[in-house]
Amino acid sequence: MTTQILRIGGMTCAACSARVEKTVRRHAGVESASVNLTTERAQVTFDENAASVDDIIKAIEKIGYKADVPRENARDEDRIRRQKHIRVMWTKFVVSAVFSLPLLYVAMAPMLTLPLPAWLDPMSEHAMNNALTYALAELLLTIPVIAVGYRFYVVGFRALVMRSPNMDSLIALGTSAAFIYSAYNTVRVALGTHMAVESLYFESAGIIVTLVLLGKSLEATSKGRTGDAIKKLMGLAPKTATVVRGETEVEIPIDEVQIGDVVVVKPGAKIPVDGSVVGGHTAIDESMLTGESMPVDKKPGDAVYAASLNTTGTIRFRAEKIGADTALAQIIKLVEDAQDSKAPIAALADKVSGVFVPVVCAVALAAGIAWFIGRGDLEFARRLEFSLTIFISVLVIACPCALGLATPTAIMVGTGRGAEYGILIKGGEALETAHKLDAIVFDKTGTITEGKPAVTDLLPVGDVSEERLLLLAASAETGSEHPLGRAITAEARERGLDLLAADDFESVTGRGIEARIGGSVVLAGNRLLMEERGIAAGALAAESDRLASEGKTPMFVAEDGALAGLVAVADVVKPSSAAAIKDLRAMGIGVAMITGDNARTAAAIAKQVGIDRVLAEVLPRDKSNEVKKLQAENLRVAMVGDGINDAPALAQADVGIAIGSGTDVAMESADIVLMRSDLGGVPTAIELSKRTIRNIKQNLFWAFGYNTVGIPVAAGLLYLITGNETLLLNPMFAAAAMSLSSVSVLTNALRLRRFRAGSARRT
Repeated sequence: MTTQILRIGGMTCAACSARVEKTVRRHAGVESASVNLTTERAQVTFDENAASVDDIIKAIEKIGYKADVPRENARDEDRIRRQKHIRVMWTKFVVSAVFSLPLLYVAMAPMLTLPLPAWLDPMSEHAMNNALTYALAELLLTIPVIAVGYRFYVVGFRALVMRSPNMDSLIALGTSAAFIYSAYNTVRVALGTHMAVESLYFESAGIIVTLVLLGKSLEATSKGRTGDAIKKLMGLAPKTATVVRGETEVEIPIDEVQIGDVVVVKPGAKIPVDGSVVGGHTAIDESMLTGESMPVDKKPGDAVYAASLNTTGTIRFRAEKIGADTALAQIIKLVEDAQDSKAPIAALADKVSGVFVPVVCAVALAAGIAWFIGRGDLEFARRLEFSLTIFISVLVIACPCALGLATPTAIMVGTGRGAEYGILIKGGEALETAHKLDAIVFDKTGTITEGKPAVTDLLPVGDVSEERLLLLAASAETGSEHPLGRAITAEARERGLDLLAADDFESVTGRGIEARIGGSVVLAGNRLLMEERGIAAGALAAESDRLASEGKTPMFVAEDGALAGLVAVADVVKPSSAAAIKDLRAMGIGVAMITGDNARTAAAIAKQVGIDRVLAEVLPRDKSNEVKKLQAENLRVAMVGDGINDAPALAQADVGIAIGSGTDVAMESADIVLMRSDLGGVPTAIELSKRTIRNIKQNLFWAFGYNTVGIPVAAGLLYLITGNETLLLNPMFAAAAMSLSSVSVLTNALRLRRFRAGSARRT
């Protein structure tokens, strides 16, 4: 199976996206298709042996829409195209407003007794002569508005012919009915029936088109703002790079950088591509990737990432990943894929949209006919006008724009906002599931803890100083490959201690090590080693037990048969772990820890961070089974991990959350990736999920509610109940309400841009 992204042109409402999606899904060889109205893209998964991209594109074009495969790195083109579309829409609106506002004044003046030129006033003493002038003036003012909105008619009637009516079809039908009826009455006026001037509806057609253009202009502008996160990410990358060519430094376009090039970056400049430092020292601001505000020190051998900011020194690095392979490009692609996806909650809106427009057409026609028959007390022309008003109002107010925008806009803004905080949510399904989690399982090593042992305690005996104790232990461990030994030597070097030469190094299996340092025999190991050599632990025996109960590994150090002290090493807990777990518990989510460590060490770590449920001594291959057991308790479970051995459990969980500092395999298996190793991103991701889903529900409520209330009112229900004609919905007000409903949904979705990381801790 192959997944392909297609750009779709010509969609105007949810009925359009539903039509395209339905057509693609029915195509032979297509396994799934998801069409996003907001991003105007389709994500299609198909069997290459049974279908081709060209076949799918032809099927889409056959039903009246445009489709193509977006070129790589064509994001700038898309942005320019969107900006041009926004400018064109506002230009069309301004042109239509220039003609429709005078049209509205001319049409309403006789009813509101507003002044009109004598030669134009149909109510003057020259009414017989002026009536035709008045009608022709309205006609001439309407034609430019219809011309500016020509696309509604081209697309709308074509969709009708193809039996897939959309929003444009409703606008085209409603305004055409008003225009044609008014043109007919203009002919009647020309033939001498000057009273037909009272049956002109040109202003309804003109104002409806103008208001819809206003709504579409506001909609296009708002949709452009939903992609701000992507635009910010794209704008981070520099356009040029300085590379070493022979003995000189040359500035070249970033597209010309090759793998293996040595790139020079000076203070204040951005890293152009991913690579590894080969010379120099500096601190780099990687907040664009991780959300971490503190610069990270870099030295030879350390990785650097495109678009991060060099703050202090000049460095040289070797380019290793360029173009679409850089971390920034991968993040942008991940966010775009998530924005193209759909949440399960969108299924209801999609189903409704697919049948909505045909049903509305039927309701509008039925309501118009019913009122024409029911108002038998009126003369024919008046009955026709009455039923036509109902027909147009129902068509115009029922456009399903808001319904189609409700879900994708919220997902687009939510996932984009998460990316700005280093939280990469891979799709709408993960976004929706995350807010319903009952339990979260954390891997211990590298997730709750730092993943690398460190010295935590130095307890010297007698006159021995901490430095001397650490120097003896580190010098003895110089030849050791054990993680605990490496942690001790790393601590000594960090403190600036010059290690002593160790001779006659010997590893005592299950006990520790022995080495000769400067003529002294140094032992470093557990209590059994001390006992076997006749060295009493004394008061440190109790300290050893205490440290062990805290999940630390105590190591006794002796010099020439005398106890020098105790060094404790542990995989220390991340500073953010306890606070994150506290936040999750406050949100009502159960927390468990899973590890291959022994139960005693696991319990000690769990106690430090506030976890009650501990799954200890679990083999890597069994982690996914432990997740299954929790799911068998009817719990929605998330798994948080960072290693290769976590990948099966991440895939098994309802939501897999990978720590970004972990392996590529773990991140591939996960639904959510935290670019920082800070666990505070877990409650933040869940809170973002809750806010986004709540926003989607609000949007759907207003979209459904608007149509539920609007259609009966437009069909004349209130007039039927009260008999008051002022309660009939004017088609112009129907157009205004329809346009505002779409804008309100978009505006509500844009509120998610105000989401702040850490909001879970403030609520």
